[in-house]
Amino acid sequence: MSNTKKYFLYASALFAIALVIGIIMQQPSLYKPCALATAISLAIGLGSVPSLKGYQYTAWIISAVVAGMIFPEAFKNWGGVNLRDKTLILVIIQLVMFGMGTHMSLKDFSGLASTGKGVLVGLFCHFSIMPLMGLLLTKVFHFEPEIAAGIILIGSCSSGLASNVMVYLAKANLVLSVIVTAMATLVAPLLTPLLMKTFAGTLIKIDFIDMMMEIVKIVLVPIGAALLHDFLKRATPSQKKTVYGIGAVAAVWIIVIITVLHKNVTDASLLQSINLSGFFSGAVIVGFLYNILHSRFPKLDKIMPLISMFGIIYFTTVTTAAGRENLMKVGVLLFIASVIHNAAGYFFGYWLSRLFGMDVNSSRTIAFEVGLQNGGMASGIAGSMGKLGTVGLAAAVFSPWMNISGSILANYWRRKPPVPLKGELGSKNQTEL
Repeated sequence: MSNTKKYFLYASALFAIALVIGIIMQQPSLYKPCALATAISLAIGLGSVPSLKGYQYTAWIISAVVAGMIFPEAFKNWGGVNLRDKTLILVIIQLVMFGMGTHMSLKDFSGLASTGKGVLVGLFCHFSIMPLMGLLLTKVFHFEPEIAAGIILIGSCSSGLASNVMVYLAKANLVLSVIVTAMATLVAPLLTPLLMKTFAGTLIKIDFIDMMMEIVKIVLVPIGAALLHDFLKRATPSQKKTVYGIGAVAAVWIIVIITVLHKNVTDASLLQSINLSGFFSGAVIVGFLYNILHSRFPKLDKIMPLISMFGIIYFTTVTTAAGRENLMKVGVLLFIASVIHNAAGYFFGYWLSRLFGMDVNSSRTIAFEVGLQNGGMASGIAGSMGKLGTVGLAAAVFSPWMNISGSILANYWRRKPPVPLKGELGSKNQTEL
């Protein structure tokens, strides 16, 4: 397989030459397909170079941006299906989050007591530095209101599993990283709409309750289903019977909601609560069914991250296609904003952690937790608002750069093991985490 990938790497060079020729000759029919072929071939070919393999995901994201920019009409509707449809967006983002959730575990929360200070510092830095920096950038660059709101949105989202990967590569405090990511995800339904209401409420209409409910559906429901699967993998027979019983009740409740309550309940708030309970009931059923599939196909957990990656590529492509005109106007400024935003997260995350008395390795961990946002979550929220091409635009631009910068910083810190100062944890304890 690696030999095949090498051929794609060589092909990317040939397509790049054809791309340059097409640009010089001003032939869109040549340079447009060659640009996309170059990006895709490079994304596949990077897998043949061990030192560059970690950048494959980023290369696929860039390919998605290229596809959306060059062939926007192809990624707006397929066979009469609106690719920006709110229901479709919700289903795909739930699939993405479920895939991420399959690599979380209930055991991740077991170290909370021993890392309490680090978790508090991480959450404080994450949900203060990034939204405030986003707000500052909107004041400096004077983006249109909905695009500006998107910058604040991605700054107000929780950290994603990318931060865990970068911390692992950097040989920093992985236990702390996993717990901060998990806790940031749990508090996001409250803090994200609160921050958006506070900082972006004058830019676009923010309904606190509606956004909170959407984030619960986007994040907590699919991750809850994944954690139920994790529980069932280790559950005793009696515990499994209990879950099966709860699953049966959940199935009945969903049927009641669809056949009875939707037709008879007219109060909007009550109906919203009923729908949310239906989503959680669905999470129980999905977690149960996935666990059965996993017992028959143990490699399923390894496939789920690929499905999550596909979902994020889908969001990036559709968002870019929908917001192409805006990107043509402010794409360069958005990229500059993404670099500043991301760098500020690393810088202030690290040095504020040091100021709070965290050791070097833990401070490096907090830097990643602060600097890396959950772009998929931001895209999902923008999609649920029906503003994927404006509010979701920042996520499409910020996400590729976050992966590139995170990989560079992780590899740099990996080569620079921390030397603990007097009174800090010894290097042995630090490097083991």
